[in-house]
Amino acid sequence: MVWENKLGDQLFHENMNNIAPTGIIQYYNLVIKEARGAAVTDVAGKQYIDLLGSASAANIGHNHPHLTEALKAQIDKLVSYDVGYFTNPTSIALGERLTQIAPGNSARKVSFGTSGSDANDGIIKFARAATGRSYIVSYENAYHGSTFGALTVGACDVDMVRKVGPLVPNVVHVPYPDTYRHMAGEDEHAIAQRYFAAFKRPFETYLPAEEVACVLMEPIQGDSGIIKPPAEYVHLVYDFCQANGILFAVDEINQGLGRAGKMWSIEHFDIEPDLISTGKSLATGLPLSAVIGKSDIMDALGTSAHVFTAGGNPLCAAASMATLDVIEDEHLPEKSAKDGEYAKAQFLKFMDQYEFIGDVRMYGLNGGIEIVKDRETKEPDNDAAAHIIFRAFQKGLILVKLNGNVLRFQPPLVITRDQLDQVFTIMAEVFDDFEHGRIELPDELKNMVW
Repeated sequence: MVWENKLGDQLFHENMNNIAPTGIIQYYNLVIKEARGAAVTDVAGKQYIDLLGSASAANIGHNHPHLTEALKAQIDKLVSYDVGYFTNPTSIALGERLTQIAPGNSARKVSFGTSGSDANDGIIKFARAATGRSYIVSYENAYHGSTFGALTVGACDVDMVRKVGPLVPNVVHVPYPDTYRHMAGEDEHAIAQRYFAAFKRPFETYLPAEEVACVLMEPIQGDSGIIKPPAEYVHLVYDFCQANGILFAVDEINQGLGRAGKMWSIEHFDIEPDLISTGKSLATGLPLSAVIGKSDIMDALGTSAHVFTAGGNPLCAAASMATLDVIEDEHLPEKSAKDGEYAKAQFLKFMDQYEFIGDVRMYGLNGGIEIVKDRETKEPDNDAAAHIIFRAFQKGLILVKLNGNVLRFQPPLVITRDQLDQVFTIMAEVFDDFEHGRIELPDELKNMVW
């Protein structure tokens, strides 16, 4: 069955008349009315299984009862008061809890914000203040957000920075390891060594290590296609930082809070970072972010250097406390790891059947399925991916793509096994439709971005 979407088309285009183009990523015209768990209902009453998880901001699912009850209770007490001036019990409790669940045993402190972008701006500020150094090293293909600091350390889409420079000075980008597109005959050790040599090259030619404040890394790159580097590489970079007084910071906004099969994706590497940025699912999509860092680093900035009127407000703090309850009580990191293996097995079966699937990367319920023109050359097929996600939408799945050609598989972690089975039944139909040329993409979607 292929659903029509006339009401969604109409409302979407009405919305486009009022919203600046930069605020819209048009994959297809979906207007959401309500959602529960991993199920989303549009304005026409049609139901979808959500494989985007609100861009990994709904790890505990949509409208979880524990979350909505906590919000209602907090509304009756206090909706908001600027915690930069006067705090409240809910925000205090959340700050303490985040320091306790951060990886490692060091004493830590928290600084609240309203989005993952400002958390990454905070990492730049805290690292520079704590070290007295100015340079930040980050990665090609990284996504860290859309404020000026976050834009500068990111490097995944040239349209994000077109016409808005100059950006923040003293940021250097290095290549991020890719274990799919590698040189002939390379194993993970060779890949790790080659990319570590590329990491060191700036330090050997133009970048004094003693002037570098921190290295900022996504332990698993999200928007580049769900790419996990070799553990050896991450440890080599971490050890280099340790040896040179450089802070090691990780962006856990997309990949943290159970998404990658562990509470934090850096736990895949058994490393204790100096600074962590988190957001998205921290309050299940409500505007809350945090920088979590070692106490001495967090003490380096004085009053007002990183404070926001709505940062850590009691309503969002209540949402975050409830979110963390659900993640822990329902063992969502463990469920994500188990269900991720199940999902990976299904996609690998599809890969055996369809030559246009070039790679399957799955770390928890957190996958990137690479769509290619040719398996030998690994040439990306953006047009094929666009057709596939549009047909999936027509058949009742919310599925988008990353880096042009990679299917993004990030459902709410509460998705049921029955829902997953429905997903793979539908995906079998979608892949077969594409294989046999039965998908017609509307003209307005033929140049979809991201």
